[in-house]
Amino acid sequence: MKKDIHPKYSTTTPVTCACGAKFAVGSTKDEIEVEICSNCHPFYTGQEKVMDTAGRVEKFKARQAKSAKK
Repeated sequence: MKKDIHPKYSTTTPVTCACGAKFAVGSTKDEIEVEICSNCHPFYTGQEKVMDTAGRVEKFKARQAKSAKK
């Protein structure tokens, strides 16, 4: 790297989540605030919701068939 043209890189930048979790990452910023992290994201916590896509698709097809008859 060339000297004096790159921002300072810190390997221990504190990250604060809206849920209250705190951890450190590498960044050029002094501190980072995020709204969602791996401690509160539904995918990582196992609380994700499964959508009933089959029911929605059937309703859509029924509406399309009904409008096609008119």
